[in-house]
Amino acid sequence: MQALRVEQLSPDFSGVSLTDLPVPTRAPGEVRVAVRAASLNFPDLLMTRGEYQFKPEVPFTSGLEFAGEVLEADPGCRFAPGDRVMGGNKTGAFAEIACVPADKLSLIPKGLDFAQAAAMGAAYSTAFTGLVELGGLQEGQWVLVHGASGGVGLAACDLARALGARVIATTGSPAKAERIAALARPEAVIMAEGRFREEVADLTGGCLADIVFDPVGGDVFDESTRCVAFGGKLVVVGFTSGRIAEIATNIPLIKGFSIIGLRAGEYARRFPERGQAINRAIALLAEQGRITPAIDRTLSLSRWREGFEAMARRELVGKVVFLPSA
Repeated sequence: MQALRVEQLSPDFSGVSLTDLPVPTRAPGEVRVAVRAASLNFPDLLMTRGEYQFKPEVPFTSGLEFAGEVLEADPGCRFAPGDRVMGGNKTGAFAEIACVPADKLSLIPKGLDFAQAAAMGAAYSTAFTGLVELGGLQEGQWVLVHGASGGVGLAACDLARALGARVIATTGSPAKAERIAALARPEAVIMAEGRFREEVADLTGGCLADIVFDPVGGDVFDESTRCVAFGGKLVVVGFTSGRIAEIATNIPLIKGFSIIGLRAGEYARRFPERGQAINRAIALLAEQGRITPAIDRTLSLSRWREGFEAMARRELVGKVVFLPSA
């Protein structure tokens, strides 16, 4: 089978290649799946450089998440051959066949195709965990979503709207604003540059944001501390800007807001029952047609470099989905 292997860590993907590998051996408790679609996430890119907090030993097969059809499972397993499933692990999704523990999989919600299912998992579980589980999102609240062109940012916009919140989306690229507006349908799209607090204040009638969802960090985080309402929450999702921000603790003290660190995967691992409940809630919203993942492009796995480089250049509005069998 073909798989995308990271043979060496490198800044330019020179250590990554599409390779022929033996079909993986299924361990007890694992499910063998024919991968029909797999989506690219920012941690996948970081892992090729050794810059993500999880650092698998090289060589490894890249890819966090996929959707596909069950080929084989243990007797008595809740999955059977032919079932349409989605999920994944920290690695291994960018391959024609993957073996993952059964508890890392769930059935694809009705109405989603393989590409949509592959694009939904990590992005929407991150958004739900940050906004609802940890952020306590309520109908009518104002949510400021940074990095709204990315898969996680668009998922946060989509989910917040579906749950009755009012969304302000931000981007650093004027060229992306129109596409974000069409896909995310927020109250407004603003530029996350310089001092944007006054725009947030004007849009919210002076209330500011009840929740700030920040995958960007750096200067955007710094300005976001001025955009949080008293008693609000600033959810730290990541640092795509490249700079890990720092804050003087008197700022959240005086303004009365909370800073929440979000690692959705780790949260689900530590609290598996809550992780399963989150997945069920997302699946129900998807089956009701209230949320739909945004896909920028689908590519055959042989065109993996195009997807990785587009992400590195910040060209995307939505997810890249690879089709291993195409």
